Amino acid sequence: MKRYFFDSPKNVKIFFMVFYLFLVFSLVAEFFIHKHIYFSWEDYPFFYASFGFVAFVFLIMVSKHILRPIVKRREDYYSD
Repeated sequence: MKRYFFDSPKNVKIFFMVFYLFLVFSLVAEFFIHKHIYFSWEDYPFFYASFGFVAFVFLIMVSKHILRPIVKRREDYYSD
């Protein structure tokens, strides 16, 4: 049986550590990178991270509560 990279819990832990370090680096780098803002609210610290998180949560909630009831099928849909 072929083993893939993410089959090992050790590799998953390393992947998440690198991912979290990248996130922290991105948040720290925001203080040193000049932004060309168009609106006053873009100047707040961590605005883009907050906006992305809120947009993601909004997208999940819309898809769960509005789109899912439209496209879901009965449990026995394919057994007919």
